[in-house]
Amino acid sequence: MKRIILVLLTVLSISQANAQAKKTEKATFGMGCFWCTEAIFQRLKGVTAVKSGYEGGALANPTYEEVCTGNTGHAEVLQVTYNPMEISYDELLEVFWKSHDPTTLNRQGADTGTQYRSVIFYHTPQQKALADKYKAELNKTNAYGKKVVTAIEAAKPFYVAESYHQNYFNKNGNESYCRLVIQPKIEKLEKIFKSKLKK
Repeated sequence: MKRIILVLLTVLSISQANAQAKKTEKATFGMGCFWCTEAIFQRLKGVTAVKSGYEGGALANPTYEEVCTGNTGHAEVLQVTYNPMEISYDELLEVFWKSHDPTTLNRQGADTGTQYRSVIFYHTPQQKALADKYKAELNKTNAYGKKVVTAIEAAKPFYVAESYHQNYFNKNGNESYCRLVIQPKIEKLEKIFKSKLKK
C-alpha cells in the first residue's frame, strides 16, 4: 500500500510539474547588446527566466569572439521564459519597442554590426502575427519619425552565451558600461513600466 501511495505521489508531482511548465512560453528578442536586454526583461513581473545567447546564424555553437566578428550571422539575443497569465506577449513587445531604437540598422548606440540588429525571433504563428501588426502600426503612425527596420523571423537554433554573460548587470553594476549605458535604460524602464516590474 505504501508503494502505491509513493507511486501516486510521484506521478502527481510529475504531472503538476508538467502542468506548471506548460504555463510558460518563450519569447526571443535582439535589441543590441544582450547585457542591456537581459537587465530590462529580468525585472518584469511574469518573466520567470532569461538567457543571453546567440541566434540567427549558420555556425553551430558560436563563441562570443566569433559572433563579435559579425561574420557568423548571429544576433545577440535574449530568450525570455514568461507566464502569459502574468504578462502577455503584447506587453513584452511593448517593452521591446520602447527600450531600444528599432530604426537603426545593425546598430544600437555605439554598438555596431549585424550582431546588434533589432530582431524578433517568433516561436508561434500568433507571436509572428502580433509582432507584424505592432511593427506595421508603428510605421503607419510614424511613431519614431523614421521607418522601423526590426527583422521578424522564425526562431532558429538558440545558443546560450558563455556563463560570464549571464546576469551581467546584476553582477557588474559598477562597471562603466553598466553605469553609462545600462543604468539609464533601467531608469527609463522604471518610469515607463513601473506597474509591470517585480517588487
